[in-house]
Amino acid sequence: MTRRDRIAQLVLYAILVAGLLVVVGPFLWMALSSLKPEAEIRAVPPTWWPHTFTLDNYRDLFARLDFPQYFANSALVAVLVTAGNLLFCSLLGYALAKLNFPGSRALFLTVLGMLMVPGMVTFVPQFVLVSNLGLANTYAGLVLPFLAGPFGVFLMRQFLLSIPDDLIEAARVDGAGEWRIFFRVVLPLCRPALATLGILTFLSSWNNFLWPLVVATTDDKYTLPVALALYSIGQNRIYFGLLLAGAVVVVLPVLIVFLVLQRHILRGIATTGLK
Repeated sequence: MTRRDRIAQLVLYAILVAGLLVVVGPFLWMALSSLKPEAEIRAVPPTWWPHTFTLDNYRDLFARLDFPQYFANSALVAVLVTAGNLLFCSLLGYALAKLNFPGSRALFLTVLGMLMVPGMVTFVPQFVLVSNLGLANTYAGLVLPFLAGPFGVFLMRQFLLSIPDDLIEAARVDGAGEWRIFFRVVLPLCRPALATLGILTFLSSWNNFLWPLVVATTDDKYTLPVALALYSIGQNRIYFGLLLAGAVVVVLPVLIVFLVLQRHILRGIATTGLK
């Protein structure tokens, strides 16, 4: 390598390290601040490294909240929403990518149009529909509106376009029906896209705050973000230590899922839509 190439490489590494610090810095500060006393969290100027390490915020978190109930609610809703998206989005993506039927183009254009519609536009109609169906303050009301999303359909459709048509035609010649082709031939090849869709959907559902806040009206249906926000606010103050400790607990499941599936996620992001 020439001297100019080495300098360019060093500059590139410096930019990447700076970007990494920008991304990781807030999470690292959150984790360290969750171990600080409340007074130190409120100190001005703020400190980076805790002067006094304490687990009182985590003890207060588990003592004040019915943590197992809220964690179970969040996990149940996130798992059901993720499973629904993996199934229904892959089914619709397969139909749009590999099946020729009347209205397929119009349906795909509708999916693309829904990608451009902000979620707040459909929030009120969804709530009215759920309330009229008697699903308010139920797990069904928390899950059903999000069982399939336009982004998931678009993602799966683009990935499925990369699967050779000859492979599907060979399965049809062998006498396999569409359901068997989908579950036995197509779906195993979609692991990278499914992993990508799964982590994105799980992350979105796990961190969802506004919808559970509106739909869930009793403590036994609160998800973890809603319970954390409600119980960290006192009569005249906000308990930042409790908020930070809860934020760490909320992030951990998503981080674990990403670490387990990162190889498939990176491959799915890299290969989706190449055809």
